Amino acid sequence: MSTDYHAKYFAHELTRHHASVGVERLSMSLFDACVDLNPHQIEASLFALRSPVSKGVILADEVGLGKTIEAGLVLCQRWAEQRRRLLVICPALLRKQWSLELEEKFNLPTVILDAKAYREAQRDGNPTPFATDRIVIASINFVSKMREDIRLIGWDHVVIDEAHKLRNAYRASNKMGQNIRWAISDRKKILLTATPLQNSLLELYGLSTIIDEHIFGDVASFRSQYTNAGGNLDELRDRLRPICTRSLRRQVIEYVQYTERRAITRPFLPSDEEHRLYEAISEFVGRDDTYAIPHQQRQLVTLILRKLLASSSHAIAGTLRTIKSRLLVLKEQRAESMSLVEHIIEGDELEDEYLDEVNAENEGEADDTGEASTDDPSQIDIKKLDAEIAEIDSHIRWASGIGVDTKTRAMLTALEVGFEEMEKRGAAQKAIIFTESRRTQDYLKNFLDANGYAGRTCVFNGSNTGSESRAIYERWCENNTGTGRATGSKVIDIRVALIEHFRDEADIMIATEAAAEGIMNAG
Repeated sequence: MSTDYHAKYFAHELTRHHASVGVERLSMSLFDACVDLNPHQIEASLFALRSPVSKGVILADEVGLGKTIEAGLVLCQRWAEQRRRLLVICPALLRKQWSLELEEKFNLPTVILDAKAYREAQRDGNPTPFATDRIVIASINFVSKMREDIRLIGWDHVVIDEAHKLRNAYRASNKMGQNIRWAISDRKKILLTATPLQNSLLELYGLSTIIDEHIFGDVASFRSQYTNAGGNLDELRDRLRPICTRSLRRQVIEYVQYTERRAITRPFLPSDEEHRLYEAISEFVGRDDTYAIPHQQRQLVTLILRKLLASSSHAIAGTLRTIKSRLLVLKEQRAESMSLVEHIIEGDELEDEYLDEVNAENEGEADDTGEASTDDPSQIDIKKLDAEIAEIDSHIRWASGIGVDTKTRAMLTALEVGFEEMEKRGAAQKAIIFTESRRTQDYLKNFLDANGYAGRTCVFNGSNTGSESRAIYERWCENNTGTGRATGSKVIDIRVALIEHFRDEADIMIATEAAAEGIMNAG
């Protein structure tokens, strides 16, 4: 027998399962969302939910129009409808940002799954970590690698961010795209991309095959109809209309106000000493017979080292110390707990998107630590290993001895010029400095503090665990006691505290790439 309580409960559930195809279907999502929505975002979300038979859509709004919000509304609505097998596939760099966006703005629980989290979940007794009661967020590379497990889950909706990275999925040689397409072939999908095509209509065809490989037939048919001379582009637009929607900035300026941007550049040239260091380290990492860089990780480690060389001499010195430590472990014939790439990423708090650079064709060839088989201690030439350690030591001393590099001096001048221009225009004197390296971030903070900006700088990175960041967070908590602004998540609240500190007190924020997206969105 139904009670008044049960009647209210069932009535509530019926409102959450509203069958309308209009804005009423989003009513619960709109109610739950903590975000200022624009009309084009609501329309795009409805577009993604509208067709009950379509396998998916492409949301291709221009950059900055809120595609993440559009997809978040769909995920929120699915959650409200009790369809909670939800997956977000994105570049590794964006996983944390997706998690924060969904938790902060839509109050949706998330879990980021990577190889380490997956193994830990299995060790904790969960044989199928993808089958969870939270929204799963995973990198493109990891989803490709775990395609078998992904296919077994009955996903209610899958979101693919930066979907243009999979535009060649129709090619048999594109293993990553093929793996992902196969893993989610029967699921409803939302593809997010500001650039659905760049150089060829075939890129658009490739995205369509991720949604449904039967939309345009095979690639030969698509070419003959649309890419050859006399291709019927009007017909192509008609066939795309049910699966692709795109808003342009010029279409939304009546309710989205964009800040005018004026670029001022400050050219600089590295010193002879910096150039020689770059050449010496480039020559070292370019060798194919060193113990310092495992064979299977050579391309990726070389990429990281070149980026760190461009970041600062302090960053490259720290990474060289990491490589040296690995060689000492190798010499002592001790087991490594992590691969070299993982050590570098952890040591400098680089972003995990570097792991996505691993060639898909080489997946599974390395052992669990990612080390090449040639690193077998029994096969090591100790004399050669000692020579490499000595050479790395020399490079460390060289990099550490450079002191203040040319780019840092140019940055100081750029800040002075920028602040002068802001003063002339009556603008707030605020500056954000982005860097890829945590070590460079610490170095720049100390340099600015010693050159007239003490007490005017703050840092923002992936962990935000420094003493100054903790102090700012503690003051924010004290000032907001009883206001209801605290979410209960320290990760979220400390980000808010740092951004508000920069807005209200500091003049300069030094942010790593891990924080870049969050800062720009907050602004």
